[in-house]
Amino acid sequence: MDKRGGKRDNQYMPKRSRKRLPDPNAAAFSIVQAISGEQPTEPVALPADGKDPAAVALGRRGGLKGGKARAAKMTKAQRIASAKKAAAARWGKS
Repeated sequence: MDKRGGKRDNQYMPKRSRKRLPDPNAAAFSIVQAISGEQPTEPVALPADGKDPAAVALGRRGGLKGGKARAAKMTKAQRIASAKKAAAARWGKS
């Protein structure tokens, strides 16, 4: 209960996210195909995890060399400062 009569601030907010609505562009495309008599095209299937393999390869390539390249460019004092900042962010110490 709160001071304003016992009602919560978020009583009208949904408890969980809603399901996605169908894409209106895809629906319109399928309608146009049905009217024109064209055969519907099969959508490009992504792997089971839902990630684009090309994007995964690009991200992995940059991620593998990113930290090492950054550390090589930093001075020892900069590396120490970065490590202290990371520890403070992780553990809540200043």
